[in-house]
Amino acid sequence: MNEWVERSQKYTLTDAASGFSISFAGMHFSDADLAAMQPRFERAAREMIRLESGEIKNPDENRKVTHFSDRIAYPRTGLFGEVEKFAAGIRSEEIKGGTGKSFEAVVVNGIGGSALGPQLMQFAINGPYWNELSRARRGGNLKIYFLDNTDSSGFADLLEVMDPERTLHLVISKSGGTQETRNNMIAMENFYASRGLNFSDYAAAITMKDSQLHCHAVENRWLAVLEMAESIGGRTSETSIVGHVPAALTGIDFAEFLRGACAMDEWTRESDYRRNPAYMLAAMWYIAGSGRGDRNMVIVPYSDRLILMSRYLQQLVMESLGKELDLDGRVVHQGINVFGNKGGTDAHAFIQQLNDGRNDFFATFIEVLKDARQVPVTPDVSMGDYLHGFLEGLSAALRGKGREFIAIRIPELTVYQLGQLIALYERAVAVYAEFININAFHQPGVQAYKLAAKSVLALAGRVRNALAGMAGKRLDAAELAAAAGESEAEVEIGGLLDKMALNSDRVERSFDPGKNRWIYSIK
Repeated sequence: MNEWVERSQKYTLTDAASGFSISFAGMHFSDADLAAMQPRFERAAREMIRLESGEIKNPDENRKVTHFSDRIAYPRTGLFGEVEKFAAGIRSEEIKGGTGKSFEAVVVNGIGGSALGPQLMQFAINGPYWNELSRARRGGNLKIYFLDNTDSSGFADLLEVMDPERTLHLVISKSGGTQETRNNMIAMENFYASRGLNFSDYAAAITMKDSQLHCHAVENRWLAVLEMAESIGGRTSETSIVGHVPAALTGIDFAEFLRGACAMDEWTRESDYRRNPAYMLAAMWYIAGSGRGDRNMVIVPYSDRLILMSRYLQQLVMESLGKELDLDGRVVHQGINVFGNKGGTDAHAFIQQLNDGRNDFFATFIEVLKDARQVPVTPDVSMGDYLHGFLEGLSAALRGKGREFIAIRIPELTVYQLGQLIALYERAVAVYAEFININAFHQPGVQAYKLAAKSVLALAGRVRNALAGMAGKRLDAAELAAAAGESEAEVEIGGLLDKMALNSDRVERSFDPGKNRWIYSIK
């Protein structure tokens, strides 16, 4: 028996009931490497028990972390039934908009986990052309669009296709104060008012009880106000009500999705790390990156419908593990970079780099075994055969170059299997965090940039006030900053003036080649 066959047999874990398998044979590790990690495995096992028993696992925010345990009970709760009833009311046209027209589309207004999870679910299960199907082909379920940024182009693009009288707006914000989501909500309220429509007749919210959004929605009598648990973070919220409502409105069996996630949770509670896919997955990340994230994680699903998997995992992995401080307050600068594409498109994109470039990564291939359709290319070879061949060819090429990879196989892409995939990575992230002694459930870096953004917005207000007394003047950014008493903010003020010159009638600009800078004319 050759070494590759032996490693494949020894280091492949399979769940016979679902057909889900994961192979670590392509990673560079030995049994001795795993044995050396025994104390870390033991710590992770203890901490996962603490997490699932309801102890505080997000000490910075003094919060429990309950996404693993909540999804066990959620299908039997009144809240689950309330969501299903709401979706059924939309589908049957019992619930209508303010002018009496039935809903044909839903806009999910959220950012980060509030959008990425539902986007992944929709693309994976309903496919990229769901909105092009007739209402009958959609089974009476809604089209779905996403507002996931504070970019006016996304807002403008949505208005081009949206019928305001037939569109439901689902606003998702755990805290209720997420600025990007709030901006879109305010803009949409103003748009509806300009059309003589009451936005409240077209809106539903998912948020924490008594949050700013909760109070606003209740006060204005939105169609539905649904509660999100404080103990579930955005990037681990897809198996909660955050994922449930968009799924239910588009006809996806969310209970089956949860069954898949819970089945994976049960498997990843296995005490023997050698038979636990999440513990082994986290160990591969740790060993490959020397416990410091020295190698990039490259996610390559061999399925068009899983193209968003890499984006989803970017947030889950990078926001969870990218931390400056560990739990003891020591500076560690931890994290793993995540990149991704889809096979075999990747062969015409970045596989050249993976095969011949820097050996600073490990790849993870995700293969869906069952073809969506039998499409023959020759009498004996189908499109699916070629895709499988490309995967195996790349695996062999990387192996021949000493490059590392993990291989996941699922029998077909169903909501159950998607639940398994998401739950596997959620557990692996939590376990890896214990290996490196960091808090996976907060995001101080995100809060830092939000505070910095607020300071820029405050500066913009001061600049606008200063411009009121400068009408008729022509100045560059340095001169204007000095006149406004903000000399240390010259670069930032230049950026603000560039923005204003193209978006308001108060400032015009012309480029001075001699000074190599813009000159601003104040109106």
